[in-house]
Amino acid sequence: MGTPEAIRELKVLTVEAEFVFLMRGEMMGSFKNKVSIIFFPFVFLTTDVIGQVYGRRMAKNFVMAGFISVAVFMLYSLISLSAPWSQGGLAFKDSYNTIFSVSLRMSLASLLAYVIGEYQDVLAFFWFKKKLNDKAFWLQSNLSNLWSQFLDTGIFMLVAFIGVYPLKTIILMGLPWWLYKVGMGFVYTPLSYLGIHLLSYENKSQQNQDI
Repeated sequence: MGTPEAIRELKVLTVEAEFVFLMRGEMMGSFKNKVSIIFFPFVFLTTDVIGQVYGRRMAKNFVMAGFISVAVFMLYSLISLSAPWSQGGLAFKDSYNTIFSVSLRMSLASLLAYVIGEYQDVLAFFWFKKKLNDKAFWLQSNLSNLWSQFLDTGIFMLVAFIGVYPLKTIILMGLPWWLYKVGMGFVYTPLSYLGIHLLSYENKSQQNQDI
């Protein structure tokens, strides 16, 4: 891999890591959670756009960058829970540990859901891409999104809430969230075409500069 290509890939992966860390809203605070409800479904479509322009390998690296960003958050939470307390802060220890223990479970659920759902999205996208002879990107993307969002939602809900709520309640909580994310995927499809156009233009321009 040439240096310009490596730099370009690094930039793309850095953006993905930051984007997923902000948008993986199940483990974030109230404001970020509200923002993520609107924008997180776009993460899966973004992976399809990267796959369409740069190929399967870059799409998988894209997923790994997001995985690392969530894993770093988990590591930070573990360190903060195990760090010794000063005498003046002991009054807040129990409350702090309660809040961040819950956050840690949410983070684990988020991490598993993200990495499994996104890798399945990549596999499904390229499977549909082959079956449809690389036609109708919108259909390839939304069909793969249907399956991957189902896994993402199901895994998160089970890991985060099993033992807290009855299974029926978890299903009733997860079903509208899954349908919402799938629906928003359709809504964001025009933005996917814009992303493909912009990245294809940038990729072509960079290739011309490398010649």
